[in-house]
Amino acid sequence: MTNPIQLGDKCPDFSLPNQSGKVIHLSDYLGKQKLVLFFYPKDDTPGCTKEACEFRDRYAEFLELGCAVFGISSDSEDSHIGFIEKHALPYPLLSDRNKTVRKLFGVPGNLFGLIPGRVTYIIDEQGIVIGVFNSQLDPIGHIDAALRLFQANH
Repeated sequence: MTNPIQLGDKCPDFSLPNQSGKVIHLSDYLGKQKLVLFFYPKDDTPGCTKEACEFRDRYAEFLELGCAVFGISSDSEDSHIGFIEKHALPYPLLSDRNKTVRKLFGVPGNLFGLIPGRVTYIIDEQGIVIGVFNSQLDPIGHIDAALRLFQANH
């Protein structure tokens, strides 16, 4: 595994398919607008649903701050479509089937590596990581941390 992405690091570029199979290139956003990348373990599990729905409920706040939000897990595009439709999620979910981007960011696993980690990266307009929030058990804290950082730097 590469060294984990930390505060002050330049966000690495990557490309992943969204729920519709359209490839999203992070380079289209990096250095142009604020970003939130939240890595989560699995679609439609209790903690992940709570986190995804909180991002949904506060999405307008992110938009007002000029921020794009992307959820990333190793679930399939079909799984993401079901998750988005079931919970009316307004932002894209990216499918990292081989966990390449998870490894690129150095997202740790939890529970002896059996469960993929829940980590949120907050990236400024210059493409620099200004926040990393790592908490498996506090899914709502990820949203609060991201909004606080963007509001403080707005």
